[in-house]
Amino acid sequence: MAGVHGFVSAWSYNLASRCASATNYEATPISEPARPVEALDTSAARASPLLRGWRLLRLVLHLLEGLLAVLAYYPFVAHSSRQRMRQRWSRRLLRLLGIELLMQGAPLEPGSLLVANHVSWLDIFVVNALVPSAFVSKSEVRDWPLIGWLAARNDTVFLRRGSRGHARIVNAEIATLLEADHNVAVFPEGTTSDGTQVLHFHAALLQPAIECGRPIQPLSLRYQGPDGRISLAPAYIGDMSLGQSILTIIAAPRLVARVEIFAPIPTDAGRHRREVANDARDAVIAGVLGQLEKAPDDNAST
Repeated sequence: MAGVHGFVSAWSYNLASRCASATNYEATPISEPARPVEALDTSAARASPLLRGWRLLRLVLHLLEGLLAVLAYYPFVAHSSRQRMRQRWSRRLLRLLGIELLMQGAPLEPGSLLVANHVSWLDIFVVNALVPSAFVSKSEVRDWPLIGWLAARNDTVFLRRGSRGHARIVNAEIATLLEADHNVAVFPEGTTSDGTQVLHFHAALLQPAIECGRPIQPLSLRYQGPDGRISLAPAYIGDMSLGQSILTIIAAPRLVARVEIFAPIPTDAGRHRREVANDARDAVIAGVLGQLEKAPDDNAST
C-alpha cells in the first residue's frame, strides 16, 4: 500500500531535513516560558518483551502488505481509491504501534496547505490518518532504488535544494495539487524537535499556497502518554537511527498522538509570506504550549 512509500519517505524526509538543518537552518526556539517539568513523562515504564516483539512482527507484516498493494492494486485504481487506502494503512500503522489518534479543533479544508510542527517520522502517518496528503521530498530520493519508485507513485513532490528555477517548478506542482482540492503537507521548521518547542518557520515553503490563493491550515502535533504528559519516545532527533527510533516507540507502553487543527489562514489578501508564516507558527505554538497544560478532554475524536 501507500504506507510503504510513506514509511520510507518519512525516513528519507527526516534524514534529508536533519542533514539540511546541520548546514542551512538556524533553529529558533520559542520565546515563551519553558514547560513545567511535570508536563514531561519521565517514567521508565516499558512494554513487555512479548508486546514489543508482537508489535515489531506486525509492523514488518504491515509493511509487506503495503508493498504488495502498491504493486498489485495501485496501477488499476483511481487516485481517490489510493488516497483512501493510504489513510486506512496509516491508521492501522498507528494502532499496531500502540498509538491512539486524537484530534480536536476546526475541520480540515480540502485544497489547503497543511503546516505542522515536526517531531518524528510518525508525523507523516498522523497527517495521512487524518487526511491523505502529498508531501515534499528532496529530489535525490527519486533515484533511490525502490524508495524512489514508491515515492513517485504516492503524490510526492520532489524538490531540488538550492535551485531557484526548480523551486518555481515545484511551486507550480504544489499549486496544481491545491487547486485540484488535494491537501499538501509541509513541515516549515525544516527539521525535527523533541516536541516541546516550535522552531523557526521557513516562509518560502508556504509560497505555493500564497501564489494560488489557497488557504494555509496550521496543525499542532503532540505525542503524550495516557496521563496527558508529553512523551519524548517518538522524537526522531540528533543521531538517532530509524531502527533505534522504531524500537523506542514500540517499547512505550502506550502513546497518544494528539492533533489540534486550527482555522485556515486566508492567503488572498496580498499578505507577505513571512506574515502568514508567523501567524501559522503562532497558532502551532499556542497548540503545543496549550496542550502541555491540559489533559485529554472527552470531546477529542479519532
